Amino acid sequence: MRKAVFKQNKSWAPITLLVGQLIAQVTAILSLFLFNWTPTTVAIAVGMYCYIMLGVTMGYHRYWSHNNFKCPRWFEYVLLFGPPGLGKTTLAGIIAKEMNVNIKASSGPVMDRPGDLAGILTNFSKQDVFFIDEIHRLSSVVEEYLYSAMEDFKIDIMLDKGPSARSVQLNLNPFTLVGATTRLGNLTSPMRDRFGVVLRLDFYDDKDLLEIITRSAKILEIEIHADGAAEIARRSRGTPRIANRILRRARDFAQIKSDGVINVEVAKSSLTRLGIDDQGLDDMDRRILTALVEKFNGGPVGLESLGVAISEDARTIEEVYEPYLIKEGFIQRTSRGRKALAKTFTYLDVEKPDENDQVKLF
Repeated sequence: MRKAVFKQNKSWAPITLLVGQLIAQVTAILSLFLFNWTPTTVAIAVGMYCYIMLGVTMGYHRYWSHNNFKCPRWFEYVLLFGPPGLGKTTLAGIIAKEMNVNIKASSGPVMDRPGDLAGILTNFSKQDVFFIDEIHRLSSVVEEYLYSAMEDFKIDIMLDKGPSARSVQLNLNPFTLVGATTRLGNLTSPMRDRFGVVLRLDFYDDKDLLEIITRSAKILEIEIHADGAAEIARRSRGTPRIANRILRRARDFAQIKSDGVINVEVAKSSLTRLGIDDQGLDDMDRRILTALVEKFNGGPVGLESLGVAISEDARTIEEVYEPYLIKEGFIQRTSRGRKALAKTFTYLDVEKPDENDQVKLF
């Protein structure tokens, strides 16, 4: 048993201690013949020897017990939600790396049948991380199968149909589920309540984005000045994905128009060519604000009507563009629809209409 534990843990510390104790015991036995001992010193030596051996025995017992009985290392289920591009997938990879296990990723729309879920779960090693992106888009049937896997690490699969149908229970290795969603409200309550850790990711500030851009520049081997990185961070809408995309385009611009170094002038020129202004708004943001003010008199207007006016999908507006516009105070979401705020009229240099004015029908 001890040899197996030695082989499993590959630790030489217990062997070193054992050899040291053996040398000490042999030395103690030889000292009986090399020195003159009185009855008192013999009694003291025997007492110390018994006391030390008792401590060594208890220490080894504790060591072997703790190596053979370990608590499971799998983490509580984690749910990450927030706008796209904030690093939910990256955080799932970090969790797997810190646990020193593998990660297997999938997406809610991909697993449309229970067999797809069973095929993934049965291939897990112990303590692996299972990452499901857009978990709110799981079908109800697959979600029901996932409940038993999350609670009991078992899954029941139905074979055949009709009178010959039978259920087969599959035992699964313990795993850690990490779910990511941009729409927490669309997640069913039973699924949401099964996650022990629920974390919301918010937009990053300029300081954090500056660190991300600097690190990405080192990975991409891009020479960038601090003022250039700060300018990119300021116009990145608080989103690391957008910051990295702008950094790559600024690199391309610097290689053609400059000496390959991104300073503040190169950063501003590349951002201007990309259509990103000082507020971090791009062309689609300006189209949304312009349509809201010019076509709907500032609103309120329904999301579907706004999408038709700018030829864009309403869901794309809601999930991609709207969160940043609301955060920056350009528009407001009301029960009657989207409404432009005073900052929008100032940005477009348009006079805000008087809200007390009523259209006279007669």
